[in-house]
Amino acid sequence: MSNLVQIMIVDDHTLFRSGLKMLLQTETNVKVVAETATAEEALELLKGQAIDLILMDVTLKDMDGLEATKIIKQEYPNIKVIVLTMHNDEPYLMKALKAGASGYVLKEAATTELASAIRTVMEGEINIAPSLMTVLVNKAINEKPEQDKNSREKGGLLTEREKEVLHYICLGYTNKETSDILVISVKTVEKHKEHIMEKLQLKRRHQLIEYAIKEGLVTLEP
Repeated sequence: MSNLVQIMIVDDHTLFRSGLKMLLQTETNVKVVAETATAEEALELLKGQAIDLILMDVTLKDMDGLEATKIIKQEYPNIKVIVLTMHNDEPYLMKALKAGASGYVLKEAATTELASAIRTVMEGEINIAPSLMTVLVNKAINEKPEQDKNSREKGGLLTEREKEVLHYICLGYTNKETSDILVISVKTVEKHKEHIMEKLQLKRRHQLIEYAIKEGLVTLEP
């Protein structure tokens, strides 16, 4: 993440917005250029302001933050959205990913995890709160869902290396971190990811994560 990332904060708590701005002032390559308490004003600001990333609260006074995320991603597909929330549960996470969010950070952990989440998302990856990632992986392992014939056929198309790459995608590792662990180039990691999505006939990263969790293709051990 070498270019300056221009950020908008959408949260109806003035003190929380101020805290986020102070936190991000200590980070290089990021700048808060807009802030608002409502989704409606956020949509208006986007018409005249270049924004790279939005930090979106779930609970807004005029509109659900996830619905606002969905609208923003439809109108501005290149803008990244990180959802900031108090909801530490799987249903909200899945709704956020389906709405188009690239990150899901718990407000209570924002001071320690937000900067890393921004870097991850701006590198084109999905960032999920570690506590929720553990919950999702544990659920997949414990439930061991029955795979239908079509799912088994799709999963069987993946090579062992592709399954390794998929494993690290689901654990939230960046392309660079995955390349370091597997001792391959970043370009090779990216190519594997392209092949995985083509074979599984998936277009979005969150669909890839959902698939891997559902089919039990990830484990807790890195």
